Amino acid sequence: MYIVAIAWLYVALMMAITERTAVAAVLTFFAYGVAPVALVLYILGTGARKRRRKAREQQEAPSPSPAGKGATNDAGSVSQPD
Repeated sequence: MYIVAIAWLYVALMMAITERTAVAAVLTFFAYGVAPVALVLYILGTGARKRRRKAREQQEAPSPSPAGKGATNDAGSVSQPD
């Protein structure tokens, strides 16, 4: 995926080099190169961001307490040790 982005940035850079003024070159590079590549990489990375967020949330979730002193049962009441 990144090789295509790098290749497209190279093409946009070559297009920018052929412009007559520096301002036109910068605008061409950003309009035809950086902006589209950033948008496409952001959209294609959505699934990976969701998976990372879900994995992080599962790691941060509190683990259930072991049965015993002060442990709660399914009904939400506190079980007493024998």
